[in-house]
Amino acid sequence: MDAEQIIKQYDSLKAKRGHWEQHWQEISERVLPRSSTFNQKEAQGTKRTEKIFDATACLALERFAAAMESMLTPRAQTWHQLKATNPLVQNDRDAQLWLEEVNRILFNHRYQTRSNFSSQKHEDYMQLGAFGTGTMFIDELPQGGIRYRSIHLAESFLAENHQGIVDTYYRKFPITAHAAMSNPRWEGKLPDRITKSKNPHQEEFEFIHCVKPRADYDPQRSDGLGMPWASYYLSVEGRQILSEGGYRSFPYSISRYVTAARETYGRSPAMTVLPDIKMLNEMSKTDIRAVHKLVDPPLLLHNDGILGGGLSSVDMRPNGLNYGGVNADGRQLIQPFQSGARVDIADEKMEQRRRTINDAFLVTLFQILVENPRMTATEAMLRAQEKGALLSPAMGRQQSECLGPMIERELDILQNQGALPPMPDVLIEARGEYEIVYDSPLSRMQRAEEVTGIARTLEMITPLAQFDPKVLVNFDPQEIVRITAEVNGVPVKALRSREEVAAILDQMQAQEEAAQLASIAQPAATAVKDVAQAQALMNEQQGTG
Repeated sequence: MDAEQIIKQYDSLKAKRGHWEQHWQEISERVLPRSSTFNQKEAQGTKRTEKIFDATACLALERFAAAMESMLTPRAQTWHQLKATNPLVQNDRDAQLWLEEVNRILFNHRYQTRSNFSSQKHEDYMQLGAFGTGTMFIDELPQGGIRYRSIHLAESFLAENHQGIVDTYYRKFPITAHAAMSNPRWEGKLPDRITKSKNPHQEEFEFIHCVKPRADYDPQRSDGLGMPWASYYLSVEGRQILSEGGYRSFPYSISRYVTAARETYGRSPAMTVLPDIKMLNEMSKTDIRAVHKLVDPPLLLHNDGILGGGLSSVDMRPNGLNYGGVNADGRQLIQPFQSGARVDIADEKMEQRRRTINDAFLVTLFQILVENPRMTATEAMLRAQEKGALLSPAMGRQQSECLGPMIERELDILQNQGALPPMPDVLIEARGEYEIVYDSPLSRMQRAEEVTGIARTLEMITPLAQFDPKVLVNFDPQEIVRITAEVNGVPVKALRSREEVAAILDQMQAQEEAAQLASIAQPAATAVKDVAQAQALMNEQQGTG
């Protein structure tokens, strides 16, 4: 693939999203002003809030991103686990411990300082709420480890395969000549226009990164041609390819909030309520003018007033003296204009718009479902179940389309770097197949129905068990404990294996049986002793007689 083909495909993808860019620009100017660079280039540090007169949408977006992070990828929590796909391997303790250790290593690398995951993922959620599409680049560091970077949507150009999965990604980005020359992979390949720049730290040039499925993929090769994803870096200046390589796994994690039929890019909460956002800003402008008139109203001057009624001659300062402001009868010749405007009605209408915007960004949902410290355990589980049901449509897609491919990419990087421990034989025989089990607060809310069902069932049959204790035979207490622990995210290491539990139960049963025999044997031994003593006493009395 040559440079002309890459540029031609890029131009085609750019042409298809012209309407999107106009839409995104409108949203960014009112919801995420720091990202308003779709159809215009802004100098760094410029003010970008000229079209914002009410910050409700901006604050709602911040809360949306915080809610997504706390529910899907909380920083201080292990929000997913790895589980063997084969049912015969799932209960094997060696396999469980290995998958748990791999999961621990993955989280350690993900949340290292140099990885930069937390800050970049937050930016990704911000773009998701504002524009409906977010992109995260997951790169493999040469010295070991993973590096994350949220890519601005203005630089991202996507294409789907026949299954609706994004498998082609073009990124056009500007960097300075100095940054381009500092890349060791491009040494000796940059055009003269870049290498001879008179201001390398300030002058910027555009580059394209293309990632797409490799048509000539050969798994027997060890170079870029042996990887399923082709990677090209191209300099727009000079129209020449700087480097060609490949990836074992797709390096970009694409998240889309919702998608319309036959559309590649996602649609966002901000798009849903964009008319309300624009209306609220217009209403705020009108309200500002109305309040200004009420606080500092226009003045009504008599035609024969001070210096012919000239407004400039009226002294509006505190303690100002205005001669001629009243007539000989003491009637005011200068009066404020009272428009009779009802600012309270405008405030009520604006509050309605604010509620609609907060609803779209899920802010109202989180406020309504705040846990009450006085709730019982059952009420808390029911509330969590309700919350999970309401949030699952909005956030479930992020787990399948964004987080799943991201985790696969991370594991591929760590496996290639030799950071993972040797796989146990039982998993090797099962071909190492695993699945991702999400253990975030949202996932626990979704699974809260299981624990709620157990608790409610036990609560309902308790009165019946008082009449007939045999009904409790239907329940397996050990399995109930394991289900509850799994839903609540208890680590595997904190639980004994099934074999250990069985051995302890057998030991306890043996001890109980021994204690029961001892309790029976003790009275018998005492009785035998008493009989022997009585018999000896009788024999002694008979001998004396």
